[in-house]
Amino acid sequence: MPLPPPGAPLPTFARSLAELLVALSAARALPKGQQLHGHLLKAGHLPATASSHTLLAHHLLTFYARCALPGLSHRAFLDLPWPPSPAAWSSLISAFSQNGLPGSAFDAFRRMLAAGVPATDRSIPSAAKAIAAVEASSRQPLAPHALHGLAAKTPFAGDVFVGSAVLDMYAKCGHLADAHRLFDEMPDRNVVSWSSLICGYADAGMHSAAMGIFRLALEEAVPVNDFTVSCIIRVCGVATLFELGAQVHARAIKTALDESPFVGSSLVSLYSKCGVIECAYRVFNEAPEKNLGIWNAVIVASAQHGHTALAFERFRGMQNAGFRPNHITFLCLITACSHAGLVDEGKRYFALMKESGIEPQPEHYASMVDLLGRIGHIKEGLDLIESMPMEPPESVWGALLMACRMFKDADTAAIAAKRLFETGSRSSGAHMLLSSTYAAAGRHIDAALARKAMRDAGIRKETGLSWLEAAGEVHSFVSNCRRHQRSEEIYRVLEEVGEKMEAVGYVADTSVVVKDVDGDEKQATVRYHSERLAIGLGLLIVPEGVPIRVMKNLRVCADCHNAIKYLTKCTGRIVVLRDNRRFHRFENGMCSCGDFW
Repeated sequence: MPLPPPGAPLPTFARSLAELLVALSAARALPKGQQLHGHLLKAGHLPATASSHTLLAHHLLTFYARCALPGLSHRAFLDLPWPPSPAAWSSLISAFSQNGLPGSAFDAFRRMLAAGVPATDRSIPSAAKAIAAVEASSRQPLAPHALHGLAAKTPFAGDVFVGSAVLDMYAKCGHLADAHRLFDEMPDRNVVSWSSLICGYADAGMHSAAMGIFRLALEEAVPVNDFTVSCIIRVCGVATLFELGAQVHARAIKTALDESPFVGSSLVSLYSKCGVIECAYRVFNEAPEKNLGIWNAVIVASAQHGHTALAFERFRGMQNAGFRPNHITFLCLITACSHAGLVDEGKRYFALMKESGIEPQPEHYASMVDLLGRIGHIKEGLDLIESMPMEPPESVWGALLMACRMFKDADTAAIAAKRLFETGSRSSGAHMLLSSTYAAAGRHIDAALARKAMRDAGIRKETGLSWLEAAGEVHSFVSNCRRHQRSEEIYRVLEEVGEKMEAVGYVADTSVVVKDVDGDEKQATVRYHSERLAIGLGLLIVPEGVPIRVMKNLRVCADCHNAIKYLTKCTGRIVVLRDNRRFHRFENGMCSCGDFW
C-alpha cells in the first residue's frame, strides 16, 4: 500500500502503521522494522511534525528498545517535536533502563525534570530500576531516598506500582529498613511488593526473615508468582534446607509455577546443593521450557558432583539448543575441569571464552589457578596471575595458596600470602593455610609465627561447622563439641565404628595438625572433627538405606576424607558430604571425587 506524499498528514494510515510497529516490536522483527523506518524517512514523515507522525516516532522508540538497540531509541526520541511528551520521556528512560544502561536512564530522568516535565507513574518505576542497577560505587548515596521523596510529592504516591518499584529499589540497594518501612506504610500491596521484600532479605543473607515474610504472604493468600517462589527456593538452597525446599517445590507443582524456567533453575540448584543430584537432573530433564539460567544450573551441578563428562555433554546440548554461553557458563566449565584435573580442556574453554568475546573476570582466573595448582603446576599458576590485566583479588591468591598447601610449597605460599594480605584481606583461612603449609613442610617455627601474626592482627580463625538436616530439624556441630543432647551416643558410636575402621587398615593422618604436639594428641585432635560428629548423629537417626547428608563450611581435611571412606566400608552406609569445594559421595570405601578435591 503506497504511503502518502511527503509532508501530507497520515489520518488514514497512522493507526494501521502504528499497529504494525507494535506487532513488529512484539516479534522483535528488526529487519522489517528498519525497512518500515526507512520508508517513513524517505516519505518525509520523520522527523515528526504532525501528531500522527509523533505517534509513529514514539512507537519506533519502543521498537528499538525491545530490539535491544537503545541508541536508536534515542535517535527516534530526537525525531520527536520539542518538547517531548511525558510518555515519550518515560519510554526513553525505560529503553535505557531495560537495556543495561542505568546511568543513561537516570540521566534522562534528570533531564526530563530539568525540562519541566513532571514525573509520572511510568517514569518513576523506570528511574527506580535504573538506580537499583547502578554499581554501588557509582551510585549517589542519597539517590534512592531522593527519588522516594520525589515520588511522595506526586499524585502517584499511593499507587501500588510506584510504591512497589521504590520498595524494590530500596531492597536492591541494601536499604532493607527503608524497604520494610515503606512496605508497612503501603495502602495496597501486590506480588511485586511482597517479592521485592522477600528477595531483598534473601540477597542480604537474612534467610529466616525472608522465609518469615514468605509464610506471611501465604497466610494472607497473596498470589505469589514464579519470581517469589524462585527466590524462596534459592534461600532453601543456600541454607541447604532440603525438606523445606521440597515442600515449596510441591506447592509450585500445585500452582503450575514449576513450569517456569526461573523456578526450574532454582530447583536444580536447590537439589544439587542439598546433595540430591538425581532430583536436580530430573527437574532439568522434565522442564518444559529451558533458558540459559537452567542450563548453567545443571552444568554447575554436574561439575560440583564430579560428573565432568556430563557437564561437557550438557554444554554441547545447550549450544545445540541455540543458547550462547555467557561468563557463568564458562566459569562452570572451568570449574568442572578443575574438579577433574583436566588441564588441557580447561585451557581450551578459557581460550574459547576469549574467542566468544567474553573477557575473563577475576573468578575465571581464580578457577584457572585452582586447576593448575591442583596438579602441581604452581609456577604456571603464578605466571598466569602475573599476566592478569587487573589487580589479582583475594580469591586468586587464595587459590594459589591452597595449591601450595596441597604440595607443601612453603616458599611460594609465603609469596602468595604476602600478596594476598596486601589486598587488605583479613581472611583467617589465608593465615591458617600458610600455617598448615609450613607445618606440612616440617617448618613448625614458621607455622607458629604465622599463627602469632594472625593473633596480632586481631583475626580469629573461622570456626569449622558441619550440619545435618533430619526430621525437619538442623543439627550443627563444631569439632570436639559435646553440646548436642545425644553427644554421649554420638561419641560412643564413633568409637565403635573407629575400632572396626582400624581393624581393616585405617590409620589417622595427622599431617593436617598445625601444632607441634605428640602423636596421641594429634590423633585426638583429628578424631572428632565436626563432620564426623554430624555423621555420628546420622548413624543414629537417619534410617538405613537413606544417605547421610552432611554440609560443611570449610574444606574437608585429608584425614576425615580418608576416615569417611573407611566408615562407609565398615557400616554399609552412604555419606554425601558437601564442603566448600565440592560434593563427595562416599560409598563402600570409595569417594566420587576420586580423592581429587
